Amino acid sequence: MIGNLIATLVFAAGLAVCVSVVLSAVAMVVVPRATPLLLPRVVFQAVLRLFRLRTARVRTWEQREQAFSHFAPTGLLSVAVVWLLVVLTGYTAMYWALGVRPLRSAITLSGSSLFTLGFAVPHDLPTALLTFTEAGLGLLLLALLITYLPTMYAAFSRREALVAELDVRAGIPPSAAEMLARFHVIQGLERLEPMWRSWERWFVELEETHTTFQAIALFRSPLPHRSWVTAAGAVLDAASFTVSTVDRPAGPDPQLCIRAGYLALRRIAGGFNIPFDPDPAPDAPISVTRGEYDQVYDRLAELGVPLKTDRDQAWRDFAGWRVNYDAVLLALAGLTMAPYAPWSSDRSNYRRPPLRRRRARPDGAAPRSRLLDRGRRDRTRG
Repeated sequence: MIGNLIATLVFAAGLAVCVSVVLSAVAMVVVPRATPLLLPRVVFQAVLRLFRLRTARVRTWEQREQAFSHFAPTGLLSVAVVWLLVVLTGYTAMYWALGVRPLRSAITLSGSSLFTLGFAVPHDLPTALLTFTEAGLGLLLLALLITYLPTMYAAFSRREALVAELDVRAGIPPSAAEMLARFHVIQGLERLEPMWRSWERWFVELEETHTTFQAIALFRSPLPHRSWVTAAGAVLDAASFTVSTVDRPAGPDPQLCIRAGYLALRRIAGGFNIPFDPDPAPDAPISVTRGEYDQVYDRLAELGVPLKTDRDQAWRDFAGWRVNYDAVLLALAGLTMAPYAPWSSDRSNYRRPPLRRRRARPDGAAPRSRLLDRGRRDRTRG
């Protein structure tokens, strides 16, 4: 009697474990909604600890970025491996409960069924039916992974296409000040309008892909100085500065871009259980200080960018826009361990080790001051 009760409990535990894996896989791969999942989160956290131990003694920023470029793919494949191991364990428990003895025989039968090897043969009908379900589940998990990866990498490629443009438009690392300065010097601020529309569409697609495929948020850009988080921060800050401080007719495009941006970041953050205030007060504190804002204001004023004369009101307007995405931007920068960029990852909750950076610039471009000096000379000639 006691033996039958133990066998029943073991069978129920094994069944519950396998059902949890199926639900986790379906929620992660099939359900088009950001769903916090325990098993993938635990696996990614364990992989992250291993990568941090691996990079504890690296000497340069580039070496750390090279190492962490493998973090997300390794974590994703580790989730698939853990799924299979958990299923293997769950079915082993169920085979044992059905009378497959010793435990080694139950493990052998479970592995033979899960990987459809067929070298272990069940000896009764209930066990045979159970092997069929395990073989089908193993094929299902494999099919989900095969269909998941190409779709995710296609979304990754679309995400990075516009991020790469910021090397030219917003500098390395990207910043709102550099973006506005370059547009003013090279093209004129009126050329910003099409860019706001492009980035509004980018934010909409970002929300859709990064809530459907949450793991893609952790995939790093092909070049170490790029990040979708810092790119989003630079564009949102540039749009906020344009709406609040630049003295020119303001169309709806930068405001729509800001709204699309902070909604996307909030919904992505929600999928990772990152807390945020959905309706912050306009005068709530932000991570950008008034002194940092004034530095950008003074720099753009020196370049001849038309700015509003009431600086105090402009600062309040900028802070009122920034407060909508400030907390989630910094949290996502910390989550993704984004490379250094002003007003985003430089103040996130991820503490970087004191690493040296190589002197060579990633793109071999001229220093920023040389570009701006050239712009000043061009305006003087004009």
